Amino acid sequence: MPRSLTLKKTEGKPGAVFYPLQLNTVALPSPGPGEVLVKIHAAALNHRDFFQRQHLYPGISFTNPILADGSGTVVALGDGVSSTTKALLNKQVILTPSRGWAANPEGPEVYRDFSVIGGSAAYPFGCGQDYMVVHESEVESQPEHLTPAQAAALPLVGLTGWRAFVTKSGNAVPGRNILVTGIGGGVALQVLQFAVAKGCSVYVTSGDPAKIEKAYKLLGAAGGVSYRDKDWDKLLLKQLPASRPFIDAIVDGAGGDVVTRAVRLLKPGGVVSCYGMTTSPKMPWTMSAVLKNVELKGSTMGSRAEFADMVAFVREKKIVPVVSRVVEGLDNLEEIDGLFKEMGEGKQFGKLVIEISKPGEAAKL
Repeated sequence: MPRSLTLKKTEGKPGAVFYPLQLNTVALPSPGPGEVLVKIHAAALNHRDFFQRQHLYPGISFTNPILADGSGTVVALGDGVSSTTKALLNKQVILTPSRGWAANPEGPEVYRDFSVIGGSAAYPFGCGQDYMVVHESEVESQPEHLTPAQAAALPLVGLTGWRAFVTKSGNAVPGRNILVTGIGGGVALQVLQFAVAKGCSVYVTSGDPAKIEKAYKLLGAAGGVSYRDKDWDKLLLKQLPASRPFIDAIVDGAGGDVVTRAVRLLKPGGVVSCYGMTTSPKMPWTMSAVLKNVELKGSTMGSRAEFADMVAFVREKKIVPVVSRVVEGLDNLEEIDGLFKEMGEGKQFGKLVIEISKPGEAAKL
């Protein structure tokens, strides 16, 4: 019988509770008109999943499957699907990680309709299950060079990074100097890969020198500094070339004092594209930033159109998302809990993935 992975509600205050994982037996779903049935091969964790388990994320569901990221094979079609979708039968696909945002570059067309999937009360979809029925518009053909685990590592962080860097920063241009903070996290790594593929010079920060070294040696970063150094911004400036001794844009997921640092690093009119605030939910805006014409732009996830553009770019440039660790089995709750522990301790370099099934098993309904 098919299975789904959900959170089990227990008593506890937000931030103090840690909801257990619960494996459920469910009926095999059938695709309706315009829908497809996908057998999930791999699903990946995001920080929102960790926050959900602590009740630090809004709109949590205890009945809908968790996890926003997934890849699989289309194994059945509903009536009336397009000829393009018919060609996807028995082919591997990547699932979209959110709903309710079609193409508006400014933000979701109806803000209250937008939500990330996985453990969400807003939409029943989640990739932590054996089979998933979705509308045909919510799948993209999986780039052929990716494994299921690599494909599952892409959706949410790829979309978030694409919008923050390409759409919002305005600096996805060859030769620009881009600073990516918090390297090792999924979004930061995708931004690094996108920016390098766009011909930018990318600098990184991390509290772990080993992660900076990996970004430099394995992924093409031009340099990097530890944010644990008191004067890391001054140290970074020394690494910049004399021909372009400034940062054009910062893509940041930490918040904190990034604007204060940005004033010293950015060119006049430079951009801080902020997709998260892991340091604190607030950060100071300074008069120095105003005088230097610094632009601060918030960025959250992205549209369905941006998702398609991102996947196409990954296919064209043969980008391989960084996977930190893979565990096998949706029922392997102990090791899945280990992935959550690793995320909570910030040890990972890349995405944490659950392998649910093998592609060769896809036709066994």
